[in-house]
Amino acid sequence: MNRRTALRSLFGASTLLPAVLSDLSAATDGANPLASRAPHFPSKAKRVIFLYLTGGMSHVDSFDYKPRLAADHGKTVSAGRNGKGHLFAPKWEFKPRGQSGLMISELFPNIASCADDLCLIRSMRNDHNDHFEATLGIHTGSVTFARPSFGAWVSYGLGTENQNLPSFVVLAPELPYAGGQNWASDFLPGCHQGTRIVPGSEPIPNMHRRAVSPELQHMELGLLDYFNERHRALRADDPALAARIKSFETAYGMQMEAPDIFDLSREPDSVLTMYGLERGSTKGFAWQCLVARRMAERGVRFIELIDTGASRNWDAHGDMETHVPLAKNVDQPVAALLKDLKSRGMLDETLLVFTTEFGRTPFRSDPNNKGREHHCYAFSSWIAGAGTRPGTSYGESDDYGIAVAKDEAHLHDFHATLLHLLGFEHTRLTFRHAGRDFRLTDIAGKVIPGLVA
Repeated sequence: MNRRTALRSLFGASTLLPAVLSDLSAATDGANPLASRAPHFPSKAKRVIFLYLTGGMSHVDSFDYKPRLAADHGKTVSAGRNGKGHLFAPKWEFKPRGQSGLMISELFPNIASCADDLCLIRSMRNDHNDHFEATLGIHTGSVTFARPSFGAWVSYGLGTENQNLPSFVVLAPELPYAGGQNWASDFLPGCHQGTRIVPGSEPIPNMHRRAVSPELQHMELGLLDYFNERHRALRADDPALAARIKSFETAYGMQMEAPDIFDLSREPDSVLTMYGLERGSTKGFAWQCLVARRMAERGVRFIELIDTGASRNWDAHGDMETHVPLAKNVDQPVAALLKDLKSRGMLDETLLVFTTEFGRTPFRSDPNNKGREHHCYAFSSWIAGAGTRPGTSYGESDDYGIAVAKDEAHLHDFHATLLHLLGFEHTRLTFRHAGRDFRLTDIAGKVIPGLVA
């Protein structure tokens, strides 16, 4: 029996997760590329929970209050290359919320109850008006070429706090536009790519051991370790081999720790009720949010939650009423996650990001149409938690929400600010590739002081 036979027999590569498998084996110095590292300067934020709504949520129906849009409903305005458009009033009523008085619509009543913890950005701009490119933009900073995702950059910069778990996890029931490119590591070491988790009875494939008992598994691993060490002794100058062996150890750690994350049986009824999760259910954004909190507690560095896929999402061309069930799916769980983190003292170290790839047009080309089109020129996002400025709004769109009127937050500025909140100077978080030092913000981006406490 040799090492290769042992590997195929005992593992069959089944326990190696994508984020652990690939370029752990490409380490050039034998060091652990996921070792916890300090950022460029001290910061409050230690981790990120990135809440992503697929398809383009309407800013003028949610977080960007435009009374003149309601007053001028039906009037025609210039719609750029689309000629003229007919103004379309918001479908949901806006009200001042909390002590801050932030105007938030009835589409998100539970998130609105957290207004004093939110830092609204009402002047976001993306670089493309199509889903695929805009989704890549908000995730990677590039709308034209595949680049490492925001989560991969954070993993690369900070490493992980728990060597038994991936540093970057994506909870996604369906594939969004651009698919796995949104959490890919591209030219960064592959151990920094996101590990996708799909809600269900086995969120991670082969999460449970195949051996009939822990004792037998320890015996099998001992045998494997023997062959690994014998193989490595003959190749002492091959650091990549040592890194690959490390990947097997990490996979074993996953089998030991991951099942506990997904075991919600010990969560009290009060917590499940707060999230709106039925006991035993693994469906919906409520399950994703509660699992995200449990991952954050266990040291996962970057956790992304994606609500839907490339269909049946926020792309409301035909009828804005399709926003109602989508909002209901995320509203209570997101508010519960924020409140839960705050009650546990974790919000001070957790950066919450709530965004979509672009907004919806404040007008419609056909006055009888009930929906809105894509709109990347002005939209809204919010951030909360570690180091952010709570109960405030930044930037403004014009009277109708068509274009940014004040303090534009381009996606590069958005990413630069998020990295700043994590303790990074965005121009210094770079990786040498193809003769160039690449970074998340390309050759642009500026930190937005108005978002930082």
